[in-house]
Amino acid sequence: MSNLKVFKVRGRDVTEVPGEAVSVEAELQHLIEANMERMLGIRFLATEYRTGRHGGRIDSLGLDENGTPVIVEYKRAKNEAVIVQALSYLCWLQDHHHEFENLVRDKLGEEVAGDVDWSAPRIVCVAGAFTYHETVAVETIPHRIDLVVYRVFGDAVALQLVSATGGTRTSARGKISSSARTGAAAPKSVQQYLDASPRELRELYADLDELLLSHRDVQREPQLHYFSYRRIKNVATVRIQPRNKVLVVNLRLDPDAVDLCDGFTRDLRGLGSLGLQGDVVEVRIASREDLDRAAGLIQRSVETG
Repeated sequence: MSNLKVFKVRGRDVTEVPGEAVSVEAELQHLIEANMERMLGIRFLATEYRTGRHGGRIDSLGLDENGTPVIVEYKRAKNEAVIVQALSYLCWLQDHHHEFENLVRDKLGEEVAGDVDWSAPRIVCVAGAFTYHETVAVETIPHRIDLVVYRVFGDAVALQLVSATGGTRTSARGKISSSARTGAAAPKSVQQYLDASPRELRELYADLDELLLSHRDVQREPQLHYFSYRRIKNVATVRIQPRNKVLVVNLRLDPDAVDLCDGFTRDLRGLGSLGLQGDVVEVRIASREDLDRAAGLIQRSVETG
């Protein structure tokens, strides 16, 4: 994060605030664990979790906004093999679905535990810095790995996503669904809905996708029911409604700070939103004019992520 400069302003004078690493790794871990959902978009489950015969302790375990298991590891010095260590814990996680789901059940309830997405568990490594070779190496690893750099500026903490790999998804999504048990057809995926959409709606989604991905370090990740777009946290989710010829976009915005318009924007607080928690605004986009109208809201949501 050497390119990030922070200045304290007094009138017309500025003084640079030097960025620092924390003196003890545990300080960083405790800070993030206490604020994990706000800082990383991950619901905290456990700290220093013992992996039994596998050996070692996972720094933090969590569940992200898409229902995906997450291993979070921290390091302060450049010479710590934090990525290798996290990958070894991922091997344990993939062999202990039931144990992880019991942890989710105890912390977040039966419904959340029954919908854990095992198709692509994530690793998040948080450090004061990563070497060039580490950022290149993760590109060759077929797992979802985020490298997040932090700096402390006085009483403020800055986080920056320096690398995010999509990995390879499997078809696993938690428990066997009721449709699979009864022989009913499996639910259609968001990609299938998109493929079956009229050409005009596919083109409109392509324009929306281009707008979202034009922002630096935004990643697109297909989920079962929606496309998620994230930086460190999800900044937007997109569902396809071919029958209504509309894109339903959920944004991380305070509804009280948005001039809501019936039929175009809606306050989702208390109604639930796939992939986003807390303050969420729904935007319905049915035309290029709607997309142009929503561009400012999309920009604001990306900036919050």
